[in-house]
Amino acid sequence: MLDDLNTGSSRDGRESHKDAHVRHRRDRDQEVRSVVEREVPLGQQSDHSLSAAVHSWLDGELPEAAVRKGDTAHDVEFWRNVNSQMDRARRMRTPVHVESQIMAALPHHAPQLITPWYHREFVIKPSAAVAVAIALIAITAAATVAFLAP
Repeated sequence: MLDDLNTGSSRDGRESHKDAHVRHRRDRDQEVRSVVEREVPLGQQSDHSLSAAVHSWLDGELPEAAVRKGDTAHDVEFWRNVNSQMDRARRMRTPVHVESQIMAALPHHAPQLITPWYHREFVIKPSAAVAVAIALIAITAAATVAFLAP
């Protein structure tokens, strides 16, 4: 059992290990929170559904001007932002150093076909061979006693 002899009370001016860990976790959570707040929560039912006009616009059947009016303007703006973000992601290129690391990690030869178990070399350790021999002798002795017993 380990006792915390440095309690980190405010009298000695030191911070305990546990308090430092809690503070570090809180700081890290605040850094991550900005990303988490942008995520769409799962499992929540939404009563909002896209209208048929927005579906038609997304399919390319209607012009944007026909859909960008009234209550569908918010949906059109959302999907325009999604499309612009996807276009930006499509134009992104992997940095050269990352690509070279990936290529260096790939094997330099074609993978070989795994041989079936019956084509592999059979290797048995001497201790296993002795154990199998003792077991066979014991089984043979037991069978002999069972058949010859009156």
